[in-house]
Amino acid sequence: MDNRTSLLDLMICRIPGINRREKIELEKKFDSEADFAALSQKDIEHILGRAIRGRAWDMADVRSAAEGDARTAQRCGIHRVSWRDSAYPPLLREIYDPPAILFYRGELPDPEKPLVAVVGTRKPSSFAARRAYTLGRELGEAGFSVVSGLALGVDAMAHRGNLEGRGRTVAVLGCGADYIYPVSNRPLARRILETGGVILSEYAPGTRPDKWNFPARNRIVAALARGTVIVEAPQKSGALITARLALEQGRDVWVDRVGITSPQGEGTAKLVQEGAKVIDSVKDIFTEWNIAYVEREGASTLHAETRNSAAGAGLAESLADYLEITL
Repeated sequence: MDNRTSLLDLMICRIPGINRREKIELEKKFDSEADFAALSQKDIEHILGRAIRGRAWDMADVRSAAEGDARTAQRCGIHRVSWRDSAYPPLLREIYDPPAILFYRGELPDPEKPLVAVVGTRKPSSFAARRAYTLGRELGEAGFSVVSGLALGVDAMAHRGNLEGRGRTVAVLGCGADYIYPVSNRPLARRILETGGVILSEYAPGTRPDKWNFPARNRIVAALARGTVIVEAPQKSGALITARLALEQGRDVWVDRVGITSPQGEGTAKLVQEGAKVIDSVKDIFTEWNIAYVEREGASTLHAETRNSAAGAGLAESLADYLEITL
């Protein structure tokens, strides 16, 4: 349920010095904003069974910060769903440290329809950029949405392809849902919202991108998806963090064949050496899942009309060529 009136969950998330699991513990214990607002720092420490390090705070400051979050969210058209709500993504609820709140713009994904994460380097080879686009498009044509991180490179190409295939793509940010990063992807973010997709984040509105936010963001990408495809990744890549987290969460992990021998593919090649399966197309994914690959009605017609246009495969070609030139 989108809670627009109670500040309880926002207040819990604004308590300084506590971790995600402790926030969930507080959500389990309290369902009344008034009861929670009456607590002191000492009361919270007693509930959690430990001292909270850092500067002292009082609940009035916490409430004030929560009120600010609520105002910003309302102004920016941002909804929120807490861990306790029925609309909270069920796969995300299963992981060790789920977000206590998700802030989002757009429509949350249908929990009955599995998502596929497509991730990779921000500086892909032209072959990998085209491949990410194709994977996203083919998944969309088969009725599947892609989840990725709205980053430059593979993420953005996968989102674009999924939009072309009429998928309702899911973008997970490492900043507030009111701040699109990188800014060059703002037009892409707009298209995601216009086509029924969603932009979501565990960070309160107004949170700027911080390098420490992105590894945490990756666990949400992995958790939302039933399986993750690593298209291309060097040895030090956030995509490899996503792959590791997906495996820890019991999800499927695949490596696209393009990423094995490419110049930026040292990390993907290592994943294969460690036992990751290699795919050549989305049909391999559906074979793994025992799902028949059937394009949605009208998808082939859509392709025929856009194959040579800037909106279709031509877009993938031009963007991939641009990436190759500018690397």
